[in-house]
Amino acid sequence: MIKNKIKTRNQIKNLIKGKKVGFTSGSFDIMHAGHAVFFEEAKKLCDVLVVAVNSDDSVRSYKGSDRPIVPQKERAMMVASMEAVDYVFLFDERRNNINIETLKPDLYIKAGDYTISKMTSTELVEKNGGKAVILPHYKGFSTTKMIKKIIKIDGKNQENTNGIYSEIMSAKKQGPVVFIDRDGTINENVGYLHEPEKFKLLKNAGEGMKKLYDMDFRLAVVTNQPGIGMGYFEKEDFFKVNQAMFKAIGPFKILIEKIYFCPHSAGEKCECRKPGIGLFLRAKKEMKVNLKECFMIGDMDIDMQAGKKAGLTTILIGKDKNIKADYYAKDLLDAADWILLQQRK
Repeated sequence: MIKNKIKTRNQIKNLIKGKKVGFTSGSFDIMHAGHAVFFEEAKKLCDVLVVAVNSDDSVRSYKGSDRPIVPQKERAMMVASMEAVDYVFLFDERRNNINIETLKPDLYIKAGDYTISKMTSTELVEKNGGKAVILPHYKGFSTTKMIKKIIKIDGKNQENTNGIYSEIMSAKKQGPVVFIDRDGTINENVGYLHEPEKFKLLKNAGEGMKKLYDMDFRLAVVTNQPGIGMGYFEKEDFFKVNQAMFKAIGPFKILIEKIYFCPHSAGEKCECRKPGIGLFLRAKKEMKVNLKECFMIGDMDIDMQAGKKAGLTTILIGKDKNIKADYYAKDLLDAADWILLQQRK
């Protein structure tokens, strides 16, 4: 019986003692043949296959308010209907740390669109005597492709497809945002930078943003550009420098979703210039995020002040303890590692 497979986490803990346990997790929102193949291959590696299904609140925390399409109880039942699956439970956390600490699986199994380095719980699995395993990604199976086909057949426009169309849109990351200052944090700080050829990526900046992106964080740049207001250069010059930045980070295959900038000089007393929080309030509305779940990384006191006023966790690139910050990082990669540590906690 399907319902007999669906238990609580603690119930399953007591049912799997003395067996070789394989564990995996996911939202499983609109299941397809790829999921069935994955479960079948995973079961071959263990005696008992346990699957954790993200609750509705958990899914919304990293995929946005439009997800999931299928309610949690129905998703759990669909997973439990798979012959290869032995037990299923729902969980509210965003990550698997508590699941792994409770079940202590022998194998933590994920599909090939992950890598061992991207799996934030690998260290915890190994600490408990287990092993992380990546199974091949089965190409041709995609929830997004399924929904696109439905839209095409349905023939309706985007406004009338409601939740179906939103599934495609939410394929983009919709979790918390890491706001990053540009000059002095991503690239070398050149006074009033407006010449693209002078843009130079800082050491470990690309690697740090890549790690954040792989952790399902969205990236946005928040920068003061007083040189525009003072007449030193035009907005077009600022855009050209941004293009140089995109070119420099291209090999890392990451997406900077938004660039928020203040073009005003200090004398104009605007609300968007850091340490003001106008840009963050705009981002809150446009990116639909809870700022308290977000981070601000910068190299100056005004970055930290703005982040703190907006309710973000602040990270200073530098060791100046006269500037108040939640963490002091040597570069963006160090900042990303610290954020990862907070997620694991």
